[in-house]
Amino acid sequence: MDGNLRRQAADPGLTSPTEPTHTRDGQPAGTVPSDGTTHSAPTGRMALAAKALFPLLLLAGLLAVFLRFGPVGVFRAAFPPIEELTFERIAFPQPGLIRVHMVNGGPEPVTVAQVMLDDAYWEHTVVPDREVGRLDDIVIEIPYPWVDGDPLIVTVVSSTGVTFTQEVAVATQSPEINRSYVVTFALLGLYVGVVPVFLGLLWLPFIAGVSQRWIDFFLSFTVGLLLFLGVDALEGAFALTGRVASAFQGVGLIVLGVVGAPLVIHAVGRIGRGDSAITPLGISTLIAIGIGLHNLGEGLAIGSSYAVGEVALGTSLVFGFLLHNTTEGLGIVAPLARSRPSYGKLAALGLIAGVPTIFGAWIGGFSYSPTASVLFLAIGAGAIVQVIAVLGRSMGSGGREGFKGPLNAAGVVAGLIVMYATGLFVAA
Repeated sequence: MDGNLRRQAADPGLTSPTEPTHTRDGQPAGTVPSDGTTHSAPTGRMALAAKALFPLLLLAGLLAVFLRFGPVGVFRAAFPPIEELTFERIAFPQPGLIRVHMVNGGPEPVTVAQVMLDDAYWEHTVVPDREVGRLDDIVIEIPYPWVDGDPLIVTVVSSTGVTFTQEVAVATQSPEINRSYVVTFALLGLYVGVVPVFLGLLWLPFIAGVSQRWIDFFLSFTVGLLLFLGVDALEGAFALTGRVASAFQGVGLIVLGVVGAPLVIHAVGRIGRGDSAITPLGISTLIAIGIGLHNLGEGLAIGSSYAVGEVALGTSLVFGFLLHNTTEGLGIVAPLARSRPSYGKLAALGLIAGVPTIFGAWIGGFSYSPTASVLFLAIGAGAIVQVIAVLGRSMGSGGREGFKGPLNAAGVVAGLIVMYATGLFVAA
């Protein structure tokens, strides 16, 4: 027996056969609780689920009682109805026809009574019905001999006399999904998104030949580029919130995109990597994703502007985007200065950053939605926030100065200045 005790003292992993092992609730393992009952895991989970559902069931019952016996009728009788119809899109699918897409973002149903074009009442049809419920959408078709290039004011009048007005700066035939327009928008996205990014990737041999001090400068330069793109995306998102139906909460969509995108990207980036440091190729991939999401919003804006005749596809526009977006390629290759990426990986990075411009142009040209545009722009801004955070951690590791060094701070400012200067060549 003494030998057993000595062996247990020498090996802590050995326990006495008489020592009880206790469960989570303090009972010895293999024994029945003092109240004589037995507990199973499924029963415990069902009880926990019931505790979670009880407040929700109580809330549902309270709402039912309020709607059945509460003062809802008093509210409706004492105050005039709040009506809201939001213009989603005004299309000119063919000569002599106008198609108005609207959504009800207000709390009350709205009944469409009349339609006015330039202060004149006009015949029209409403699909699917004149009474528009909350969050429902309608299409108003108006046979009207619109003139290409002329402005137009569309006014919808509800049954209570409330008016909703939208001005069309230039009436022009809307693009339809066919081979000609698909190719046109693809080439547009190629010129202003894909080609400039690939031109910027050609700076990799130059970046690879400079010292670490100057690599940090160009990484800081990349941060300046991204900061400008992020603020630009946010400005575009906030500018569109006025065109989003109030029920869809334009500012809420911005918060969702800006906060949610970095968290999702961070979580996805940890899959399979754990706590290990992110590789230079991983950083470049994050930068390409952030730029690609921004370019998706840029393509939306370009496609929708082209569809309503508000963008001039001249040499100045192409020249401006070539200058403006070429710097994005420099930002992608800056982390790869001490790496030897294959041509295939470089091509993949360029496609990730540039191709979303084509998809954005297609979506904006064929089925533009202010709500979707706000969300996409906010997601792009949020992704850029995450990329800047990753770059900041990378530049502050290994005894490097980070953004506090004079040269690196100058790099951030230089990136902002370059993006502003090249943006002057892009038509508004």
